Amino acid sequence: MQARLLNCGPRFRLNRTFRKIAENAMKLQRHNAIRDLVAHSLVSNQDELRRKLRRRGFEVTQATLSRDIHELRLSKGPSGYSLPNGNGTATALVDDGPPSVAEMIESFGLRVRQAMNQVVVRTVMGGAQPVAAALDHEGWPEVVGTVAGDDTVLVICPDLRRAAEVEARLRTILES
Repeated sequence: MQARLLNCGPRFRLNRTFRKIAENAMKLQRHNAIRDLVAHSLVSNQDELRRKLRRRGFEVTQATLSRDIHELRLSKGPSGYSLPNGNGTATALVDDGPPSVAEMIESFGLRVRQAMNQVVVRTVMGGAQPVAAALDHEGWPEVVGTVAGDDTVLVICPDLRRAAEVEARLRTILES
């Protein structure tokens, strides 16, 4: 199989495999920097984390940062972001699965409202993607699919009755 070359400007052409390796290495470095920042300093929101990463040489978009937060399973509480094991040490987790819908709604959810056969979930800025991913991963039978923006998740259900069930279930989680 012949490797395809990507045109990366007039002077550089990178092999697609090499580019993927470089992207993964940068992601690993960025994840390590995020872990270090969260473990050793107060990080109260995504914008603050983005600024601290920029000072360390990582320019990231809000979407990338939101994915990183989801992949690292960071949780957000009154004192800001924290690591899944509750501190800065890199101990292994017993539960290595993705976060649950309940964890994501508790961390990012603001309001839930039904609109016909759909449920609209409002979240903090940057919280919609993790909430939608958790809903998709858990595979609720009442949910046909989700669409996420920055702060809104549209949950599509097959009919009004199931949308009401999803709204009630999410509202219970949100209000607990």
